[in-house]
Amino acid sequence: MHTLYGIKNCDTVKKARQWLETHGIEYRFHDFRSNGLAPALLERLEQTLGWETLLNRRGTSWRKLEESQRENLDRSKALALMLAQPSLIKRPVLETGAKTLIGFTPEYYGNEL
Repeated sequence: MHTLYGIKNCDTVKKARQWLETHGIEYRFHDFRSNGLAPALLERLEQTLGWETLLNRRGTSWRKLEESQRENLDRSKALALMLAQPSLIKRPVLETGAKTLIGFTPEYYGNEL
């Protein structure tokens, strides 16, 4: 079964969930806010996607960070930030078993699933 990671109030996550349901694709939803983010899960996602891809630099959570937190980013610093504030993770993330997808557009899911 697929697992969709994100935050339930995120509009893009809502669209991805709607798309999966409309296309009859079963999935389990893991909300980073209510279900938490285990270090092992973050590590696994980072190993698959890379921290640069996983880190959302466009969202309000990123813009709210102090400049000192955003400068001189490396893997270790980025993972610590994402672990402390899971809203910094680009979403949704969908693990299918065969692959891990990040982000959502209907075309992207249609091509990949």
